[in-house]
Amino acid sequence: MLSPGQKAPAFTLFSSDKKEVSLAGFENKNLIILFFPMAFTSVCTAELCEVRDNISTYAGLNADVVGISVDSPFTLARFKEEQNLPFDLLSDFNKDVSQAYGAYYDTFVMNMKGVSKRAAFVVDQQGIIQYAEVLDNAGEVPSFQAIQETLSTLK
Repeated sequence: MLSPGQKAPAFTLFSSDKKEVSLAGFENKNLIILFFPMAFTSVCTAELCEVRDNISTYAGLNADVVGISVDSPFTLARFKEEQNLPFDLLSDFNKDVSQAYGAYYDTFVMNMKGVSKRAAFVVDQQGIIQYAEVLDNAGEVPSFQAIQETLSTLK
């Protein structure tokens, strides 16, 4: 499991807009990385819509947001459009990034293999993890208060 003080694993994934997005592209910004199990499920929708509804708070803390799941870019595009999400959703279809961040279920509900765990990471402008929360229970959501408190120390 990754913890604060460690270098965040580099990644390049395709977004819901079918463009490559890399961790390196967020230099000079803090980044919130939200791993989520599956688009269109109730808890994932509630979690990402909560971030959407507070996006100005995160912008005020010099932070961008990305959501990562093992869904295809096409599924994520539909989900992003339906929920009007103002941040990139990235497809970890090959599951490499979820595994690198320790946010990975070998077996999920209904015997589905290889699904992202719900997790939140705050990566600072130098690419160092400042906050890490990986949840084993997919029915729980990360502590957005703790994420905001971490970001406020990085201003």
